Order: sequence, then structure tokens, then C-alpha cells
Amino acid sequence: MDLRASLRGLALAAALLIAAAPASSQAPAAPSRQALIDDLVTANRILANENVVDGYGHVSVRNPANASRYFLARAGAPALVTAADIVEYDLDSAPASGSGTGYMERFIHGEIYKVRPDVQAVVHCHCLDVIPFAAANVPLRPMYHMGYFIGEGVPVFDIRDSAGITDMLVSTPVLGQALARTLGSHSAALMRGHGAVVVADSLHVVVAKAYYLNVNARLQSEAIQLRGSGVTYLNPDEAKKAVQTYERSWEFWKSRLPR
Repeated sequence: MDLRASLRGLALAAALLIAAAPASSQAPAAPSRQALIDDLVTANRILANENVVDGYGHVSVRNPANASRYFLARAGAPALVTAADIVEYDLDSAPASGSGTGYMERFIHGEIYKVRPDVQAVVHCHCLDVIPFAAANVPLRPMYHMGYFIGEGVPVFDIRDSAGITDMLVSTPVLGQALARTLGSHSAALMRGHGAVVVADSLHVVVAKAYYLNVNARLQSEAIQLRGSGVTYLNPDEAKKAVQTYERSWEFWKSRLPR
């Protein structure tokens, strides 16, 4: 057998080995459009069931097949969202498919997706336990490992700095852009007199970060009442080492949803 034939044989053998490799060794396929929509419905239900949102608040996910689009429910209570309520928007937050009245604050989502290509999901919530921190100018700091991302810092968006006296709603692209600038590269930002915005690289993680942001705020308030300024927080290195995937949290919360 000459060298050329030998090389052809090796190449054929390598191709056969690759084709026979188990699926687990290959990159996972992107979720289908319907699977992603179903997950978004579940995210809405979890956030409501775990008291991160009530009748207000919303969660979106970027379309993995088209990074210039995202999915968000039409306006309504998150606990009642169904697949039929999901609308696809472009990054100007104009409907691209689906119908129904959109959330007034959908610009929060579109403007963040525009400037943060790393962000795949966004939550806007009115978490009660974070409200005092923005009002009292007390920085949120990581109390425990589940809130590790707070170690990045949590800036505060004050809508008065951009628009003066308003109804506090981020209801225009300009206000969405201002909020996105305040958020910067962080995972979360507080909104004075309003709530918070949280971002992540997946739908499961953003739901968890929104939940643990609120829990961390509650724990920090309790610790400050006990010790004042003598509270021990995670230091920066501890926070960086405590990164979570939160998959167990997602599965647990999903199991708690009403059947």
C-alpha cells in the first residue's frame, strides 16, 4: 500500500470514529423554539410561585436562533402566562410575531439585549426586600454563597437622573438605555422606588439570581439589625469561587408549581 492510500485509510477510519462517538460527547443541540417558549412559561410561573413577582414583573429570553430577537409574554400576571401569551420582539421592542398588548416596560429587555451580547435572559421584578437598599443608599453585599454574583456590585438606577419626576416606569427606549448604562457589566441593578433588573446567560440562572438577590437583601437587612456595621460578608475571592449553576434550584422550584 502506498503512502497516499494509507493516508486515505486513516482519514476514513477517523471519520467513522467521529460518526460513532456517543451523543454525550458532542455539543448539545439548541432548544427548539417551542421548548424555549415552554421554559419561559415555566420561568414566569416559578417567579410568581416563589414570590419574586406578583401581578407585576416580567422575564424574557433571547432567541438562540436569532440574537436580534427575544421572547416575552404579553402584558399580564406572570402566574397566568401560557405559551399562547408569548410574543417575539425585535431589539427595538416592536412585536415580530405574536399579538397582544405588550408590557409598558418591555424596553428594559430590548435595550439591555442591544448592549449586552452575553445576556440571554432578563428579569424585571418588584422584589420588596431590595427596595430599602436603593432608598437608603446602602450597598447590597453578598451574604452567602447563593448570592455570589452580588460580589460584582449592584448599582442603583435613579430614574430622576435621566428624566426628572416621572411615574417611575421605564416605558421608553431612552429610559431603557439609561437603565442599561447603569447596569453596565453587572448581573443586577436596583431601581430606586421600583425594584430591580437581573440578567444572566440562561433562563434558569436569571430566575435563580432574581430569587437569591431578594433573599440576600432580606438576610443583609437582618444582619445589619443584629450587628450594624459589623457584618461579615463574602470577600471578593470567596464570591468568585462560589459561582452556581442553580440547576437544583430550578428543578426544586419547578416541582413546587401547582399541577
